[in-house]
Amino acid sequence: MWNQILPGLRFNLFATVLFGVVYPLAVTGVCQALFPRQATGSLITSGGKVIGSELIAQTFTKPEYFHPRASSAGNGYDATSSGGSNLGPTSAKLIHGTTKMDDKKNEVVDFDGINLRIVHYCIDNDIPFESSVPLDQFKAANGDLDDVKLIKAFNDDKSPLTFKPEAPIPADAVTTSASGLDPHISPAYAQVQAARVARARSVSVDQINQVVAQFTEGPALGLLGESRVNVLRLNLALDQHFPRK
Repeated sequence: MWNQILPGLRFNLFATVLFGVVYPLAVTGVCQALFPRQATGSLITSGGKVIGSELIAQTFTKPEYFHPRASSAGNGYDATSSGGSNLGPTSAKLIHGTTKMDDKKNEVVDFDGINLRIVHYCIDNDIPFESSVPLDQFKAANGDLDDVKLIKAFNDDKSPLTFKPEAPIPADAVTTSASGLDPHISPAYAQVQAARVARARSVSVDQINQVVAQFTEGPALGLLGESRVNVLRLNLALDQHFPRK
């Protein structure tokens, strides 16, 4: 019996050491030597501090910054919960959004939905639109749009709110990526936001577009994928070139 078991144990030990210790250490060593920055997460530093990674998006909501794609990863851009919504194109939740009651029994947004994203896209970027009901009816006491009211209006079975932008919308402006962590936006989405960013920073749109062009990356190897803009790197460059007063 031992003549049969011992060879298997020796091979198991050998394979464990080779593929569980030697191989990972060798690959890590080669990567650290040839691609040290990528091997440590493609981290971005500013003022001597790590502020993010080129590979993971993060939230930007102020008007002076370019905004990233929406995210369904955890509470947004959570690398430990990477993933999309997994909702199909006919899903009412995906299109209209949903609400829920929080721990304090207040109704809050559970899932924002594409329609709500379109509303904010138009409002934030001064895109003309048609609405079946004036949006003033959905404002909260502080004057901001109440997302819960909007979602409930979109889900109204008898008389649902209809909202139609009068200009084409880049797909990545109102949809999430499969990972929920995509750090890039399309040049088309960046172009739409340029006017808002220029106004907030008191510079011309041409000046903003010049910076966008500098940070527009072409397809990998000239063939794979499409042109894209890294939002974090772009916003850092804007702070350097056109700091807010």
